[in-house]
Amino acid sequence: MTTEAPSEPEPSAGRVLALLDKAIAAQSLLVHKNIARARQRNPDATPEQVIRALERMYVSALTGTGAAVGGTAAAPGVGTGVALAMSAGEVFSSLELSALYALSVAEVHGVPIDEIERRRTIVLGVMLGGSGSATINKAAGRTGAHWGRQVVAKVPAETLKQINKVLGRNFVTKYGTKQGIIVLGRVAPFGIGAAIGGGANAAMASLAVRSARRAFGPAPATWPQPHQHS
Repeated sequence: MTTEAPSEPEPSAGRVLALLDKAIAAQSLLVHKNIARARQRNPDATPEQVIRALERMYVSALTGTGAAVGGTAAAPGVGTGVALAMSAGEVFSSLELSALYALSVAEVHGVPIDEIERRRTIVLGVMLGGSGSATINKAAGRTGAHWGRQVVAKVPAETLKQINKVLGRNFVTKYGTKQGIIVLGRVAPFGIGAAIGGGANAAMASLAVRSARRAFGPAPATWPQPHQHS
């Protein structure tokens, strides 16, 4: 007797982007708390020190979620179906952590994140790495380093909306195939999944960290003036 769940190879593009928007909306509210947490040990920390702390917190948290889900398959009495269900839930937590990290770094750099299109460009661009930065610069008609400051802070929201359509399609393509491999890796039995899950998430986190460093460039020497919230 088999109890296999109906196969659902990939979530729809719309569903993936809806999850992304949900993650961005939820995490936007936590950016200031996240930065405060990074400054806890050293209230006098420079922006560069805080960004390094944000990087460590992000890599550690994302790697931890991957290993935790992967280890579930090895636990006695836990079947593949449960591990797969947990991996599906963890997609959202990975997106949330990545959105929070990218938006926190942008805030430290003084890049405005009060508009949804700017937030989308930042998160999508950081998660897509080199292909994201190439797409953003090409669509904005600009060349040069540090698109996070040059494009996101200065290009009109209507232009960003067009950029985000292209980034969204790229994100679904990359995210769908990569996540499929990661989910399969996590349900490998006998604890192998924990190593694969944690390793895959660590690789994803490292990519995002490198991408954010390229996107925003060197940290500001001093703290930017806080944005006025109405």
